[in-house]
Amino acid sequence: MKKVIQTNNAPAAIGPYSQGIVVGDLVFVSGQTPINPVDGSIPEDVEAQVHQCFKNLKAILEAAGSSLDKAVKCTVFMKNMDDFVKVNGIYQQYFNGDFPTRSAVEVARLPKDVLVEIEAIATL
Repeated sequence: MKKVIQTNNAPAAIGPYSQGIVVGDLVFVSGQTPINPVDGSIPEDVEAQVHQCFKNLKAILEAAGSSLDKAVKCTVFMKNMDDFVKVNGIYQQYFNGDFPTRSAVEVARLPKDVLVEIEAIATL
C-alpha cells in the first residue's frame, strides 16, 4: 500500500504527480524546485535556489514523518555543472556528515527555467 503525502509547506505539484509517497518504510519525494510555497517566488541565484529546494524537501519529509537525516538517496539536477561546487557546498550543510548516496547531473532545462531541482528517498 502507498500513502500520498501532501503539505502546504512545500509548493503544490505543478503537474500530475504527488509531492511524496510513502511505501513501506520508505518516503519518495518528487523533485523539488526552488519555488517558495508562500508566494510562488523563485530566487534568482543558484545558492538561494538550493536552499529553497532543501526547505521544500524538508517540509515534505517531515509531513511524511521522516527527515533529511533519514535520506538514503538524493538526485540533484543542475542546469549548469559549473555550479557544482556552489551546490555541493550548500548540499553538505543539510546533512550531519552521514551523507545519503547521490547523483548529480546537468540537464538542458528544468521546470520554470530554474537552475536546480533535488529529489530524495528517505526512511521513516
